[in-house]
Amino acid sequence: MATAQETFKSTLMTVVGQAYEAAGYQLEDLSVQQASGQFRFKKPLDDDLNGFIEYQLLHYVDSEWAAGMPSRFRVTLTRTDQTNPRSKSDHPAYAQRDLGTLVVEDFGVGILPSGNHWWQFKNMDQLGKTLAEAGHLVIGYGIPWLGGDLEPDE
Repeated sequence: MATAQETFKSTLMTVVGQAYEAAGYQLEDLSVQQASGQFRFKKPLDDDLNGFIEYQLLHYVDSEWAAGMPSRFRVTLTRTDQTNPRSKSDHPAYAQRDLGTLVVEDFGVGILPSGNHWWQFKNMDQLGKTLAEAGHLVIGYGIPWLGGDLEPDE
């Protein structure tokens, strides 16, 4: 039986994989990180920068303390000169934003309840729909923002 992380990865690649690959982003093969729920797409950008789209999955399992809690994920976008988006960078073009913050707070688009947004799901149908929603926002706002083609003040 597949783990929650394997199911998430398979669904992620089915829903957004081709679109991200068409935009030049490749899923990094980081098995330890993926086993812990982190899935990272990377693309080399101009000026020796890298663009990253990271999904962080928090999978909930029913227990005697919590039953019926939704699993959730969030998306973080990073433009950096480092090979790891979590490494410190002093590059003037360095930028890192959660997708919800970028869309709601920076661009002022009230499509999500708040900038501190986690996409929640309880089953495969909901997972597919939430990944599609997040993926559309990454394609429409995140990827152009990472590439420097779209800025909030425009």
